[in-house]
Amino acid sequence: MWNLKAKIESDDLNKQLQVNEKEAVDEKKKPSESQQIKPNLMEESINEHYYQIKDKLFTEIINELNLKAVQDEKDNSSVRNAIKGLVDKLCNKYQYAINDSERARLTTDIQDDILGLGPLEHLLSDSEISEIMVNRSDQIYVEKKGQIILTNDRFSDDKHLLRVINKIVSRVGRRVDELTPMVDARLEDGSRFNAIIPPIAIDGPAISIRKFSVVPLQMEDLIKKNTLTQAMAEFLSGLVKAKTNIIISGGTGSGKTTLLNILSGFIPHNERVITIEDTAELQMQQDHVIRLESRPPNIEGKGEVTFRACVKNCLRMRPDRVVLGEIRGEEIIDMLQAMNTGHDGSLSTIHANNPREALSRMENLMSLGGVNQTAKSMRQQISSAVNIIIQVSRLGDGTRKLNSIHEITGMEGDVITSQEIYRFNRISTDENGNIVGSFEATGVRPNLVKRLESYGIKFDENLFNERLNES
Repeated sequence: MWNLKAKIESDDLNKQLQVNEKEAVDEKKKPSESQQIKPNLMEESINEHYYQIKDKLFTEIINELNLKAVQDEKDNSSVRNAIKGLVDKLCNKYQYAINDSERARLTTDIQDDILGLGPLEHLLSDSEISEIMVNRSDQIYVEKKGQIILTNDRFSDDKHLLRVINKIVSRVGRRVDELTPMVDARLEDGSRFNAIIPPIAIDGPAISIRKFSVVPLQMEDLIKKNTLTQAMAEFLSGLVKAKTNIIISGGTGSGKTTLLNILSGFIPHNERVITIEDTAELQMQQDHVIRLESRPPNIEGKGEVTFRACVKNCLRMRPDRVVLGEIRGEEIIDMLQAMNTGHDGSLSTIHANNPREALSRMENLMSLGGVNQTAKSMRQQISSAVNIIIQVSRLGDGTRKLNSIHEITGMEGDVITSQEIYRFNRISTDENGNIVGSFEATGVRPNLVKRLESYGIKFDENLFNERLNES
């Protein structure tokens, strides 16, 4: 019995020794860390080896190309072909162990670096991306379908990112350096561009790009996205046609400018429209439009044209409608005066979390503009000028909702009075993190209905006293 047990234990020991010997042999066959084959360059996360190859080829190709000829060349296809030939030539010269798909990626990236905006090129061409946010050279986020997503794209280093920033700002006659480390510009397609560099940006240069929609959104698109309802859309279009003064309130990225652009589409085509923006974004559909854009000072601190100066000058240009991209300073004084002196139907946006805060912010901006008036006097001016405040917001699930439509009804004592016409009532959040709620009419009949009827615009009374839909 003991002999049998000893034999079994001996056999088990021999098997274990054989396994250990096999593992040791396999371990010897493995290459050392320095000898290991590099991962495929086309994997989701492109590795450092890829960028080392790319930077080396980029430098050599730049030295071989005539940059002035490249810049003057109208047909980029010939330049792209030349770059492709140089990439193939250099890859063969250095005998890089890359396959055809990797070489194609390398060629495209170098072409984009020389002729375009590097890693930003394909992000700008993606119609589903609405915003691009470069936190640093190796971290690029995008907003896609309302969600913030970290991409696998990156710049080679800070120098590469700075090169792209300088390429963008130089095209619009701006500059960015240590003396002027912040810059706003507009890309060729109209997208809004902002960059900030060290020493202000501690972790390296940063970029924000609000993409310009090639095909402007229409009211029907917002209805399909459940941003608002058909009844609310009809009411808003009627307000614009009846020349009411409207302020769109909301936070950053809530869709204020998008809604402003859509509402401006309801302005009759026989009216003269003047738009004023810091960075031109509005896509007006009328023919009779003049677009103005403010200008920052140059490097010597001269040549600035302020937003307020544009507003003042615009009022001398016989506008039927004035559309301001955003109220953020003392220009509100001239805007309110214009609204109160015959320029009805003006539209603008303002940063605020709710309609009451929007009113308070307008009052604060008037004070900062040096208005020597009592609080009651300023509120009277605001209440007589502004007819409607529309509150929009971007919810936690990435969707955008028209949260509230408030009508300004006047003053009671020292307080501006208003009444809510429509609102979005948030109910819950489902298991997927989506916001569940409904749009509701408050049952209040707007005082402005009489004005709308005088313009021949009539509504079904049920639009103001029933639940509209589930979202």
